[in-house]
Amino acid sequence: MSASRDVGKQSRSGPGRVISDWKPEDPDYWEHTGKKVANRNLVISIPSLLLAFSVWVLFSSVTISLPKIGFNFTTDQLFWLVALPSLSGATLRIFYSFVIPIFGGRRWTALSTASLLLPTLWLGFAVQNPATPYWVFVMIAILCGFGGANFSSSMSNISFFYPKQRQGMALGLNAGLGNVGVSVSQAVVPLVITVGVFGALGGAPQAVVDGGAPLFVQNAGFIWVPFIAFFAIAAWFGMNDLTSARSSFSEQAVIFRRKHNWLMCWLYIGTFGSYIGFSAGFPMLVKSQFPDVNPLAYAFIGPLLGALMRSVGGSMADRWGGARLTFWVFALMIAAVFGVLHFLPSNGQGGNFYGFLLSFMALFVLSGIGNGTTFRMIPVIFRTLHDRLSANEGAEGKKAAAHQASIESAAVVGFSGAIGAYGGFFIPKSYGSSITLTGSPDMALYGFIAFYITCLAVTWWWYYRRGAETPC
Repeated sequence: MSASRDVGKQSRSGPGRVISDWKPEDPDYWEHTGKKVANRNLVISIPSLLLAFSVWVLFSSVTISLPKIGFNFTTDQLFWLVALPSLSGATLRIFYSFVIPIFGGRRWTALSTASLLLPTLWLGFAVQNPATPYWVFVMIAILCGFGGANFSSSMSNISFFYPKQRQGMALGLNAGLGNVGVSVSQAVVPLVITVGVFGALGGAPQAVVDGGAPLFVQNAGFIWVPFIAFFAIAAWFGMNDLTSARSSFSEQAVIFRRKHNWLMCWLYIGTFGSYIGFSAGFPMLVKSQFPDVNPLAYAFIGPLLGALMRSVGGSMADRWGGARLTFWVFALMIAAVFGVLHFLPSNGQGGNFYGFLLSFMALFVLSGIGNGTTFRMIPVIFRTLHDRLSANEGAEGKKAAAHQASIESAAVVGFSGAIGAYGGFFIPKSYGSSITLTGSPDMALYGFIAFYITCLAVTWWWYYRRGAETPC
């Protein structure tokens, strides 16, 4: 059935329907109709995104077990299996940034969630055969990038459902609780691979090369399958498509000519790029600098704190302004990186792990808050821009400008999320390069400080200072 027929026959706001008269900025409509519909879509979106993040970081846990069950991959090969989902996910996010206005939020959320079945099922079968070639795992790792890509479309979709004064909280909840999937994956996978969760249906265990209890590494993939299937179906029947969110790619592509799109991409590399990069690189950094510490005992804590603080950041930005909070987030992140540097060992000597840990937890918390505050800035920036462009137009012109502002802000939310995700590759790679060249990660950390200073300057000049071009 075509979208036009859907609109004609299903213009009501029930689950699974196309809504043609969405008016979230109308207080009466919002209280009597809009709030219920928006919250239902958000409730389905959050666990769908959580599963996406869980699949995205799957190989950060799986690679530890592959050598144990007979896969003779080199350390460099295992590193690429961890890095590839970040590379593919970030790249796919660029495409996913624009799909909601073209295909519809309900349809795309259901299909993109169902796509997670490909890497999880394939991984579950691949690990049961020790003769599975490396290229197969490369392909599975690339497909895990579907999980990272889902973020852009999910955030774009939810941004259309809420009025401007509630978008910070809604986007913060969607992203923040979705990001919890990183911690869920890192906590669940080490547990489920030790037991036969699915009995005979899950396949036989794999013998451990060096002895010890056998492992059910296939469960790292299979454990997500029933949940993915359930929420894909829930999205198809329980969410809505909004005709007011419809637009062509050409209408959205105007963001590439908007200066503020690129400025917000830069800032989001500093917030989300730091969050996902620190999540990926923290265990490796601990292992290299504090070899007597078990990094898996602490790996999930920082990502969990950052994820939970994202919704806090969005809520705080709704009240006090995104630019002000973003400015102070970057200022404090600079201080926290200096803390990490202070507590690191020097030439393999000294160091204080607990000081290092607290400094890093501060970075996770701050990057989580910054994820929420930067996304709160985007709709404000583009509403201000289009208000100025339509200042001399009539009521119809202002209405069209408001609609275009919502289209562009949603596209920027998705596109900046795509660019920021590359931090998941570059931060761990920076650690490795720094250690290889100098014997310590200090060079990488000083590079992060320099980058955060540029983010501080961008926020202050364009958005925070008195007389800023676009205060938000």
